[in-house]
Amino acid sequence: MSEAVVHIQNFRMNFGRTTVIKDLSFDVYPGETFGFLGSNGSGKTTTIRALLGIYQATSGILHVNGAPFSPERSGKLGYLPEERGLYKKESVIDVMAYFGRLKGLNKKSAVAWSMNYLERVQLADKAKVRLDKLSSGQQQKVQLGVTLMNDPVLLILDEPTKGFDPVNRKLLMDIIDEQRMAGATVLMVTHQMEEVERLCDRVILLRDGVAHAYGTIEEVQSKFGAEIIFVQSPEIIPLSSLYEIKRQVKGAAELVARPGVSSTEILEALIENGISITSYVPKKPSLDDIFLEVYGAKAREGVA
Repeated sequence: MSEAVVHIQNFRMNFGRTTVIKDLSFDVYPGETFGFLGSNGSGKTTTIRALLGIYQATSGILHVNGAPFSPERSGKLGYLPEERGLYKKESVIDVMAYFGRLKGLNKKSAVAWSMNYLERVQLADKAKVRLDKLSSGQQQKVQLGVTLMNDPVLLILDEPTKGFDPVNRKLLMDIIDEQRMAGATVLMVTHQMEEVERLCDRVILLRDGVAHAYGTIEEVQSKFGAEIIFVQSPEIIPLSSLYEIKRQVKGAAELVARPGVSSTEILEALIENGISITSYVPKKPSLDDIFLEVYGAKAREGVA
């Protein structure tokens, strides 16, 4: 496997006597989209800030492209912070052109790139409007444009769809997907599980500074929660040590596989018992289900 774009090993972060991150290790590889998940206060933003040198790690290794991050090496990195860092008293186009100049573009190129982007995100008519006159979602679009302006090979996005309605969330996901298709590596902090399931190759779930799951979506699904099977049959589904009957009504049942039991084994057992099956649909637990299992009832209160 290629050398990791982001390499974090045995990372520990203390604030005074409080340990926020406890021996965290993970890698993000070239060209993948990596989901960084966790509840409020789990340590996600702290990890990113330490990776970018904003915080000094208590111990551990945090590398970007094989070395500690430094501002001099930031040319091909795009960072979208959770908090917006734009000049709100200036116009949209002036702000974007200014950041474009900081990223190495000349003024003409920066303005041209910015106008093309604003057209794409349906904000071309707001180019000369002050930032503080825009809605929260519109400001987030501008912030994302500033992040993408230098065609970064590594994108670090902290809650990129915060404040977006479903239509604009899809637009933003499409833009992020285009960056990935163009070869960018994406590290994305989000609590939108459908975004993770759609875009991410691998994920890590952080709780209280400790990784509780790490791997591909399928690996995480296999580790947490049992497979759920929806069965349609004119007959009553019998009790079995292979599964739990979660719900049964006339003509249909919902079964939960016991640990270590596959849906194929259950199907074979039902057939051997003479059960006529008209429909048999296994379903792995969703990331929403897994999130609730890992983080418990508090996860329902907010996961930014």
